[in-house]
Amino acid sequence: MIQVGGRSLSLQDFTEIIFKQKSVHLDDGAISKVSANHSFLRQFSDHKLIYGINTGFGPMAQFKVSAENVLQLQYNLIRSHSSGGGKVFSPMLGKAVMVARLNSLMQAYSGIHPELVELLATLINKDIVPCIYEHGGVGASGDLVQLAHLGLVLIGEGEVLFEGRQQATAAVFLKNNIKPLSIHMREGLAIINGTSAMTGVGLVNLILAKKLLQWSVLLSAMTNELVAAYDDHYSYELNIVKKHRGQNRVAEMMRNILKDSQMIRSRSEHLYVPENINQEIFADKVQEYYSLRCVTQVLGPVYDTISHAEQTVVDSPGSGS
Repeated sequence: MIQVGGRSLSLQDFTEIIFKQKSVHLDDGAISKVSANHSFLRQFSDHKLIYGINTGFGPMAQFKVSAENVLQLQYNLIRSHSSGGGKVFSPMLGKAVMVARLNSLMQAYSGIHPELVELLATLINKDIVPCIYEHGGVGASGDLVQLAHLGLVLIGEGEVLFEGRQQATAAVFLKNNIKPLSIHMREGLAIINGTSAMTGVGLVNLILAKKLLQWSVLLSAMTNELVAAYDDHYSYELNIVKKHRGQNRVAEMMRNILKDSQMIRSRSEHLYVPENINQEIFADKVQEYYSLRCVTQVLGPVYDTISHAEQTVVDSPGSGS
């Protein structure tokens, strides 16, 4: 099981959950902090005017919401924003959104009741995935429409992807003995006000991009073997002259793949021999084609780009309210 809470999930943790179907386990200490944070907000907000708790949203923020309507306000927020269109996210992407949102909420800064994160963990572990639509308004507040469809499922409404088909949430919850979320204070705002949809999709894309890069390096190494290339263009001594991290990492990857190759040749053994100096036309190519000897310079920037994207996405895992 992968622990959520008490630390941020790594890209490897995310891979284990999404691609290897590992279950999530909520850290007890983090759950205690979620509960304490919720209790603090409940006490602190008493007899105070606080945006999104007892006021309207956006241009309606100047209007106070009466005490008897503050919980209905949160339900209305979720339902009103559940207006996505187009295709539904695949189960993998939908689950990625849930994991990113859970990771964010388990930082214990959102004032939510522990029931919310416990329900999210249950849905993740049972592979009950909300129907989240690809198209919808995305503004400064985050992935409002996409996360509203997640919220709709959490309150027992809308539809989910379960056991290979799209089904009504209420029926799936009943079948699995799952209790929908009861809004306690500001859960509606906490669910939708974040970037967990773009974060979840971004994390999946990062994992796939890293895999494509690994395959590209492997295929490049195989091509070098097929043409019996020389080994110096991916050597440490040549590439270290450039301080580009990606270029040196790709060169290192190639060296590791080809270290035991019986087909790659050494320039000193084949070209730097006395009998070659008097020849007018050499039987061997003196240097490889650009497509071979520039692999480190071509794939190196790809490595750097993926690394930068990973740092950006992993360091900001679905941030929001």
